Amino acid sequence: MEEEAKVPLLERVSEGPHCEESENVVRRAWSETRKLWAIAAPSIFSRIAMFSMTVVSQAFAGHLTVLDLTAVSIATTVIIAISFGFLLGMASALETLCGQSYGAKQYHLLGIHLQRSWIVMFITSILLLPLFIFATPILQLIGTSQTVAELSGVVAVWLIPLHLSFPFQFTLQRFLQSQLKMAVIAYVSGGALLIHVIISWVFVFRLRVGVVGIALTIDFSWWLSVFCLFGYIVGGGCRKTWTGFSNEAFSGLWDFLKLSISSGVMLSLENFYYRVLIIVSSQMKNAETSVDAVSICISIFAWESMIMLGCLAATGVRVANELGAGNAKGSKFATNVSILNALVVGLVLSSVIVGFDKNLAMIFTSNNDVIKVVEDFAMLLGFTILLNSFQPILSGVAIGSGWQALVAVINIGSYYAVGVPIGIIAGWLFQFGVKGMWLGMISGTLVQTIILAVVLFRCNWQKEAEKALRRVGKETSSGS
Repeated sequence: MEEEAKVPLLERVSEGPHCEESENVVRRAWSETRKLWAIAAPSIFSRIAMFSMTVVSQAFAGHLTVLDLTAVSIATTVIIAISFGFLLGMASALETLCGQSYGAKQYHLLGIHLQRSWIVMFITSILLLPLFIFATPILQLIGTSQTVAELSGVVAVWLIPLHLSFPFQFTLQRFLQSQLKMAVIAYVSGGALLIHVIISWVFVFRLRVGVVGIALTIDFSWWLSVFCLFGYIVGGGCRKTWTGFSNEAFSGLWDFLKLSISSGVMLSLENFYYRVLIIVSSQMKNAETSVDAVSICISIFAWESMIMLGCLAATGVRVANELGAGNAKGSKFATNVSILNALVVGLVLSSVIVGFDKNLAMIFTSNNDVIKVVEDFAMLLGFTILLNSFQPILSGVAIGSGWQALVAVINIGSYYAVGVPIGIIAGWLFQFGVKGMWLGMISGTLVQTIILAVVLFRCNWQKEAEKALRRVGKETSSGS
């Protein structure tokens, strides 16, 4: 009887530590989730706000003429997209370096990294200017009509100030983001969007300045955001991390350039990948309907990407901070929690796409043929969004760990050696049209996700933490 009485007691005692450990994991996961979304939510809002400036400009251009709308749309979705994707990718190098330096409490290094990024990225933006100056022949080369190409070329030239703001806009945001100062980014982005709507209305409906005026409003709004962020930083908002301009910024530029270029290639290849669909769909049967339907799907995908890019940024910051602090277990735990959150978000968003496919299409068009094509794409689009919920998290881990060069090679192989060829074969050889092309693109993303997952699974977090500490230590010793 005594032994029988003891058995339940012993079982309860043995369960005690296990229950406490489980509760501890849940608490840690909840704490990490709060940290993640404290970064992701403002980042998502700021990305949507800045992205919406272009959408607002296109909407106002639609109140001019069809040609004006087409010219603004092409200039922003082709010329600006290339510049935007590459420079945004280059700025992710700052997420690695500033995030790890902040985690290591080497605060003065953040200002040095910021100034290095300005030097490297501004020079790069100057080298990209021919893309804007010769926009007309470039657009004609890819099949754009002469009339549209010429007006788009004019718009592109007037968007050069916007292009030159990217090196400062992207780096200032990442500088603040790495030290968890997200509120100021959200406030500035929201304020800039509000002002942009007002001045766009004035320029289009009151002053009637046409597409040149629309381009100037975008230029003004982006530079306004740059000056506000810069004013906050130098005005005392970052006393620990901004100690003024320094000659140290001119040292170590080569190492910074290598990381920036690999980062630019990594993200620009991802940014341009699905835009290939629009170019290809224009060469197929029923091109007008195909282009409209694919453009709608890409627009929906782009809005969803703003959410996942915010999660990418948050994951990169959390991983970089933990690695910089030498906390290998913390980096791994942050990664696992980010993946779990991404799964939940991906399931919700893909369910919305599949469940409300027709309603979403009707937001963009009333053409029944286009709506039918978008409905046919719903399952593919939903799966793409679900897959895209994982891929940015893996890229965020890569950015936080400094694996940009490796991921750039993986992207080239997965996207352009696997995805595009399979898409062309399925689209043309097997005559599945745009849907076949999309299937090929998904296959490339799937291959990339699997490879990154394997890399992540085999990652030695302790070695990554030691590598981050050596990187920060090298910067500290060279600075002293």
